[in-house]
Amino acid sequence: MKQFKLLNNTLGWLTFIIAAFTYCITVEPTASFWDCPEFILSGNKLEVGHPPGAPFFMLTANFFSLFAEPGTVAYMVNIMSAILSAGGILFLFWSITHLVRKLIVGNNQEMSKAQMVTILASGLVGALAYTWSDTYWFSAVEGEVYGYSSLFTAVVFWLILKWEDNADSPHSDRWLILIAYLVGLSIGVHLLNLLCIPAIVLVMYYKKFPNKSNKYTLLALIISAALVAVVLYGVVPGVVKVGGWFELLFVNVLGMPFNTGLYVYLIVLFGALAAGIYYTEKFGEQTDKTQKIVTMLFIATVALLGIPFYGHNVLMSIVIGAVVIALLYYAARLKDNAKRFIISFRAFNTAFLCMLFIMIGYSSYALIVIRSAANTPMDQNSPEDIFTLGTYLNREQYGTRPLFYGQSYGSEVLRDKDGKPVEVATSPVYIRKDGKYEISEYNTDYQFAQNMLFPRMWSSHHKNYYESWTGRIKNTVPSQDGRGRVTMPTQLNNLTFFINYQVNHMYWRYFMWNFVGRQNDVQSHGEAEHGNWITGIKFLDEIRLGDLDKLPEVLKENKGRNVFFALPLILGILGIAWQLKKGKEGKRQCFIVGMLFFMTGLAIVLYLNQTPMQPRERDYAYAGSFYAFAIWIGMGVAAIIHFIQQRMKKESLPLNIAVSVACLLVPVQMVSQTWDDHDRRGRYACRDFGQNYLNSLPDNSYPIIFTCGDNDTFPLWYNQEVEGVRTDTRVCNLSYIQADWYIDQMRRPAYESPSLPISWERDDYIGNTNQVIYIIPEVGTKHIKDFLAKHPDKAELIGNVHDVKNITKYWIAGANDKEKSPERKVVEEIIEYIKPKMIKDGERLISQGRSDFNNPNLSEEGMELAEYRVMYGDLIVRIARDLTPSSAVLPTGKLQIPIDAEAVKRSGMKIPKIYSQGIGMPEFMEIDMSGVNAVYRHEMLIFDMLANANWERPIYMAITVGTDNYPEVLQDYFVLEGLSYRITPFNWTSICRASNEIGLYDSPVDTEKFYDNVVSRFKWGDVKENKDYYADETIRRMITTHRTQIATLAQYMHNDIIVAGDTPEEQQKKKEITEKIITLLEKWYAEFPGGIVVYDTMRDGTVEVAKIYKMLLEHQKELEGTSYFLGDETLNLLQQRSVELAAAVIKNEYEYLKWNSSRKPRERSKQIEEHRMRILMDGVHVMLSDTDEEVARGYFDKYVGYSLEEVYNELIKHESRKQ
Repeated sequence: MKQFKLLNNTLGWLTFIIAAFTYCITVEPTASFWDCPEFILSGNKLEVGHPPGAPFFMLTANFFSLFAEPGTVAYMVNIMSAILSAGGILFLFWSITHLVRKLIVGNNQEMSKAQMVTILASGLVGALAYTWSDTYWFSAVEGEVYGYSSLFTAVVFWLILKWEDNADSPHSDRWLILIAYLVGLSIGVHLLNLLCIPAIVLVMYYKKFPNKSNKYTLLALIISAALVAVVLYGVVPGVVKVGGWFELLFVNVLGMPFNTGLYVYLIVLFGALAAGIYYTEKFGEQTDKTQKIVTMLFIATVALLGIPFYGHNVLMSIVIGAVVIALLYYAARLKDNAKRFIISFRAFNTAFLCMLFIMIGYSSYALIVIRSAANTPMDQNSPEDIFTLGTYLNREQYGTRPLFYGQSYGSEVLRDKDGKPVEVATSPVYIRKDGKYEISEYNTDYQFAQNMLFPRMWSSHHKNYYESWTGRIKNTVPSQDGRGRVTMPTQLNNLTFFINYQVNHMYWRYFMWNFVGRQNDVQSHGEAEHGNWITGIKFLDEIRLGDLDKLPEVLKENKGRNVFFALPLILGILGIAWQLKKGKEGKRQCFIVGMLFFMTGLAIVLYLNQTPMQPRERDYAYAGSFYAFAIWIGMGVAAIIHFIQQRMKKESLPLNIAVSVACLLVPVQMVSQTWDDHDRRGRYACRDFGQNYLNSLPDNSYPIIFTCGDNDTFPLWYNQEVEGVRTDTRVCNLSYIQADWYIDQMRRPAYESPSLPISWERDDYIGNTNQVIYIIPEVGTKHIKDFLAKHPDKAELIGNVHDVKNITKYWIAGANDKEKSPERKVVEEIIEYIKPKMIKDGERLISQGRSDFNNPNLSEEGMELAEYRVMYGDLIVRIARDLTPSSAVLPTGKLQIPIDAEAVKRSGMKIPKIYSQGIGMPEFMEIDMSGVNAVYRHEMLIFDMLANANWERPIYMAITVGTDNYPEVLQDYFVLEGLSYRITPFNWTSICRASNEIGLYDSPVDTEKFYDNVVSRFKWGDVKENKDYYADETIRRMITTHRTQIATLAQYMHNDIIVAGDTPEEQQKKKEITEKIITLLEKWYAEFPGGIVVYDTMRDGTVEVAKIYKMLLEHQKELEGTSYFLGDETLNLLQQRSVELAAAVIKNEYEYLKWNSSRKPRERSKQIEEHRMRILMDGVHVMLSDTDEEVARGYFDKYVGYSLEEVYNELIKHESRKQ
């Protein structure tokens, strides 16, 4: 046994070393995309990341970052993740050997060498299989929480197995207390670790009650589920809830300073815990009196932890709490047949200690509150007191989703008799004001008219995507007003989506990636060619996915293609079968591991209730489930050895060694496949591309850039906060600026950057104040003009009603002030004046429209006009009826922002050519919001910032921000300068149209700035420096963005050549532009080589670049013999590039079209086929235009790899199919 322990420890540490070496050598040298930059900077500077936070991760990362310079902080945090992930492998090995040992030799028997080999080989194969699995390796080499969380899972599971070995010893409870402490700590990393609790409870149950029947196992499962709920829905939010009650008592009732109640609460809580521990140790005999004292202390502690008080409603929380407390009291007083209390003092003592250590671990969240109170530059949700911490922990900014009962995607919002949506208040929102906490508003949930059980298809934004997984849904139910029908999926539709998408696509597909094989790393939304699992056994894969030989080469050669021939899966299944055959102990073990597998896999699927079209693959969430299956993979070794020994009817050491070595080939096969798509050495794309956003902004002007998503925000924050790049720039995320806490932060300076030019006071945006601001319809605007014409003195007082500054100052700000300004009083007088007139106008329009409906001779156009009148009239009436004197409104949809011509000239922004031809610059930026009924708060804030920046402080919009995040009308005012648009006061759509009509070509692209940014400022992620560079899909997307933007710049620069004249000066200008375009495109070609990062020819502008090379080539041929000719070397370069890129386009698009032709019509997208067809034809045109036929055929044979006839035949086939 000593020899086994020595070898067990040695091989365990060997697996750790192997895993650590694997992860450390393949770790990313800087930040990765998605959440990693945010986690790294939150650790480095102890700033507050997205809810629900990861404070213990922050502390650990901060420790590792102490040993790094600013440029290597990310690397050190990634190394931390690698080492901690390797620690998970260590404990996985020991868990497997523990379980296998119990099944082979039991607890006390001596083991033979052959058995020892079997046990250790099982641990080695299972641990290494998990080491080199796709999902775990991916998380291990970046600064994310999932590797760390997996370590907690592995340690906690191993500890409960250690407890099982020592459960009968005097101090075995120390293992449970340690588990409790680690569970508390793990909350500060990720909540996933709580899902180990059912497996822990089962181990304890089987140990303490070895002879109970299976029905008691069900009881143990119920208790385990209750314990998960106790921690997840009790302790985590409950501590904050009860602490909040104390805070309200001491601050609002007793008039004491802020946080007094919190301090008192913590003293009382830990005092109760200490008293419970003390008395359970002190009382020797368990009498009715002593049991009652301990019981009351236990109930008090449970209540102080908030465990019983579930729900947002205070009364309901108290009722539920009273019921739970009564049940606890009853349970604590139960006695057995011998009149002894069933719950002993030792059990109470252990419970008290566990609660204490959970709280000690959970106390890492104090860091979040402390750092938030310091107003760090990144302070998401600003959880600086007990109430905002509760909002932060509950992830309220992400909204809610139904789990067991609720709406479907077609459900109508329930409305009352007045037509207003029915909302149910969930929780109050407290703010600090005048030394007390005040309720500023209540969080609410909409109620729905149509509901269903187990609603899986619930999001109204995903209707078409749901039906792509279920087929068209035809079932309808009556609408709530009885006038129409509402689409409502049946329960069968619902379950079909659940199984097809949520279970198969979003879980089993990931599972199969890890243990069967992966088709490629392209994100899948259900396509046959993207992101599926494969075995590597051709005929099996083609049953599901079609003729794989016809797949485009770019997919066949994708580094994410990994084939394991299902060997890990087979080993795991054999391990399950062997475990089940090992008697009662084996079945119980299998149930324990199976519960861990279920809770960290399918249970998460049930809880997440995911919608289609996720922004990324989500396999990382199920790493714990794959960890559990790795245990079975290890057991598969023992299964094979057992099977062979049964046939041989004897134990053989050489045989066991041979089988073990053979089984080790399974993880070796895995690493041979997964190494190339997990090797992140030399990848600097996230850091460099983030810097490209920042460095392309002007210097010395404190620019502002609006972003939206993770990948255009977190890399920028990381560069600023960790590496100190462009800290004069303010990055503002538009998906946050709807929130009051974020507006607070934007109104504060950060590093060298001044605050954003927001004129709103806090009372104007706190909570839901001015969340939506109605625009007075045009008929109301006319009444406003009438009023102002009648009262010129009042008109002078409130000024120009179109001016954004005046609108903000008088029509929005101060609407809820107790003391109104003279200007606001005028506005309220106007609102009272126009309200009845608007109602009258709206009702007249409704009446006219309905009257027209009764006209039997009404034309189709007349019918449409009648419908419009009714709808428009109804809108006017609804807006008017909602108006009150304290309403914040826009008096008009036509907004104006003054233009300071001198400031514009000084700003360095591109000015339309038309204004340099004697035409004066306009006085105002005119913004026409016609057709828009309301603006959101963040949209009005953008207008406010533009008005207050006065065109001196440049404001930019990242190119990746969608139009649903800002007023769409602003697109007309954008000028492209790189990876962002500069917002100017000029309507470039109108200006370019007018300029082109008079022969003064202009464009909304600042080609000089853009060119300088690309050539002088852009970094390229070191892609070309490493021929083995692995560009995963996220990096490929970012490279596609860069390629596309540079191609766009080249097109606009080439347009300058086209419109230039033929004078010597213009010819010289053409020559200079041509040289610049060639320099630009050579950057495009060289920095992102097609041999390393394949061309995404449908999206990345490759065909446009090929066209430009071709046009430059033709232009240079015309200039041969003149002083403007750039030489034969340039001519050859242009020829070579145009042919190479056209060939890449033809090859890629031809292969995709050929693949599509092999699929069933319902599996093909006509729109995508048409788009690819056009691109293919463009590529062919570039290749063939002005080229001899024989030369063209040679190009096809040499560069494309397909003959000209093959490509033409595919084009003809497509055209015939289209017809």
